[in-house]
Amino acid sequence: MPTQTDAPMRVLLDTNIFISYLLSINSNRVVAKIVKAAVTGDYQLLIIEELLIEIIRTVQNKPDLQARIPLEVLEQLITILRTLAETIPTIEAKIPSLTRDPKDDYLLAYALVGGADYLVTDDKDLLVLKRVADVIIISIHDFWVLLKSEPSA
Repeated sequence: MPTQTDAPMRVLLDTNIFISYLLSINSNRVVAKIVKAAVTGDYQLLIIEELLIEIIRTVQNKPDLQARIPLEVLEQLITILRTLAETIPTIEAKIPSLTRDPKDDYLLAYALVGGADYLVTDDKDLLVLKRVADVIIISIHDFWVLLKSEPSA
């Protein structure tokens, strides 16, 4: 685990974290605190263009989310993420299958390529792995506990 003198933790957040955030921006929920901690520089947020597209598609393709998340709020988040986060370059090679759900394989591949310390998710297909190489796969609540325990947090 990084210390105060080390580089900040490198963290990739799953799509489900951003969707939960969009549904609770002005709340005091853990998900809002975690995304806001990225904005304040408590850790280095990593982002993938494919994940940004997935966030947009998820909101636009689900009427219940569309009704609850204004388009301008979605666009503002995407703009902030593109500005603030470190973008992991696109992987051109075939991504190997590592998870129970092949749709999740790209997250692990990008976490590895991007040098992430943590992949934060509430997806049980990813959480069951716990760790792949140097990437720790952690729930949102466990990441919040970790983040609060950091000396710089």
